[in-house]
Amino acid sequence: MTSRPPPGELLDWALSVVAPGGAGPAPTLVPVAGDASNRRYFRTRVNGVSYILVDAPPATEKNQAFLTVRALLSGAGVIVPALHAADLERGYLVLGDLGDRLLLAELAPDSVEAHYRRAMDVLLRVASVDTRDTTLAAYDATLLTEELSRFPTWFVEALLGLALDAGERALLQAVFDRLVASALEQPRVLVHRDYHSRNLMPQSDGGLGVIDFQDAVVGPVTYDLASLLRDCYIQWPAEQVQRWALAYRESLQARGLPGAVEAGRFLRWFDLMGLQRHIKVLGTFARLNLRDNKPAYLADLPLVVRYVLQVAARYAADEPEIAAFHDWFAGRLSPVIARQRWGADL
Repeated sequence: MTSRPPPGELLDWALSVVAPGGAGPAPTLVPVAGDASNRRYFRTRVNGVSYILVDAPPATEKNQAFLTVRALLSGAGVIVPALHAADLERGYLVLGDLGDRLLLAELAPDSVEAHYRRAMDVLLRVASVDTRDTTLAAYDATLLTEELSRFPTWFVEALLGLALDAGERALLQAVFDRLVASALEQPRVLVHRDYHSRNLMPQSDGGLGVIDFQDAVVGPVTYDLASLLRDCYIQWPAEQVQRWALAYRESLQARGLPGAVEAGRFLRWFDLMGLQRHIKVLGTFARLNLRDNKPAYLADLPLVVRYVLQVAARYAADEPEIAAFHDWFAGRLSPVIARQRWGADL
């Protein structure tokens, strides 16, 4: 990838926009922890106001999509970073500062109920966005299948070093087809696509900010709920998760939003959507390690593996494709995973 200009150029541009009359004492840039993308984030303080400056290479980052979704969410009453300036040609943004607090660090057994109630209230606002006249992509069979394809390519073959034969590929295709079919039969809403505790930011006034939404699409009503309640970075008891999921279904129904189907069907959608997401995540985290030199994601693989096995086991009795997948995963992959340094506790 072509090297980016030094951060000083970003700061000079930002100052010309937010402080054309002068910035007082020379502002400094403080790097802010980033995400899985090529974006770089910096905090600076100008005339008593804190800003987040973003260097988002336009060749790889969805900057226009970020602006589009930010406007949609803000219009729905969702707390998102304020937009002060954007230079799409250079990939520069000046955003409002939502602070340093991530929901993940504040989740505990005695606080999670209140936090998740607030997070689901925000998610209802996301689901209420009118997407009919937007240019957002559809979470269609092509995209869902592409995501699942990362699992055999990056997790099974590249990370675990296993070669798949024709029978194994056919088995995977059968379960992938089943998961895609379940996703496509659901009502469609705005989907954040990474609605979890590392992208939700508690605010001092009790609100909850939302970030990292540039990959949003129009897709299954349970997708973001599965991202939140079966978070790749923290796990809660299955009974608690089911209770939250059903409470969210009731809230959809009360507000006249899509997804007000009978409870059993909603839970099946929710579970199979989470299974699709977690199979995808195994491939994505493996790719982040191997291709993008981000090995920290390996530490999060064991929880995702547990999610996959637990949900697959739950549906094995009446879903033959999922039963075959569960047995194959447990018999073929689990022994190899247990020999990995990151998988020793599985």
